[in-house]
Amino acid sequence: MPDRTTLSREEFVERLQGIMSGDQWIIDGNYLHTLPMRLNRCDTVFFFDLPLDLCLAGAEERFGKRREDMPWTDNEMNPEFRQWIVDFPTQQLPVIRKLLSERINDVNVFTFRSRTEADNFIANLENLI
Repeated sequence: MPDRTTLSREEFVERLQGIMSGDQWIIDGNYLHTLPMRLNRCDTVFFFDLPLDLCLAGAEERFGKRREDMPWTDNEMNPEFRQWIVDFPTQQLPVIRKLLSERINDVNVFTFRSRTEADNFIANLENLI
């Protein structure tokens, strides 16, 4: 929200369900509490399994830049957000990998371990069109 507050979990899920009721949608972001619901409705996942230092650098690169998904601009790293990134490989990543492995027969999962891998994937798609 513009005042830097967040939606209640219930309202977030309600809005997400509304988005996913459509035939086609793209959802960007890591909201672990809604991942099972999203995996049950999607056909493709692009999973960026990037090294910690690259994730921290990516967050820092966004300082001072306007973002479509945030109605404010951050100029420094929030300590809680930084800690969330640091803890991600041990606290969230194992859960994500487990959930993805359980859906591997139902969902196309493309894993990228670098931005270059993702760029190459996109370049190859353009060659197929």
